[in-house]
Amino acid sequence: MRLSSFADYAVVLMSAAARHCGAAKMNATTLSAETGIPLPTAQKLVSRLSAAGLLESSRGTGGGVRLARPPAAITLADVVEAVEGPIAMTACAEHGAHDCTMEQECRVRPHMNVANDAIRSALAGVTIASLTRDIPQPPFVSSPSTPPEASLPANEVEKQAVL
Repeated sequence: MRLSSFADYAVVLMSAAARHCGAAKMNATTLSAETGIPLPTAQKLVSRLSAAGLLESSRGTGGGVRLARPPAAITLADVVEAVEGPIAMTACAEHGAHDCTMEQECRVRPHMNVANDAIRSALAGVTIASLTRDIPQPPFVSSPSTPPEASLPANEVEKQAVL
């Protein structure tokens, strides 16, 4: 399963808004400039995320958008569902009528909710706040295809060459 570009952009935009949590309000233009998301897309996202109650928006002087809740209370599941609708791997996992011709005899359908619930739980376990933290980079370790001197400082490479 893969997020749509629109859902991916929504996550990027929300994490940018979270980095400014408590500061001055932002608008679609500043969020677009900070994230690299095209302005028309950022405007659509701000509209959808506001309608879903994830962003608060106000017009006029001092207007703009900000998170409607603390970043630790907004999950990836919230963001994806705000822009894409319910999380469902197949159409039959959603509530309501479907156009699948196999729906009545399908033996897999009753089990798809287990998979959907697992995916939704995984997304619900990641908060927007966690996306704003820096992840420490692991130290460089040479691989078998990397020459050992590639992981040494330049002065050490020179010493190895002399030996």
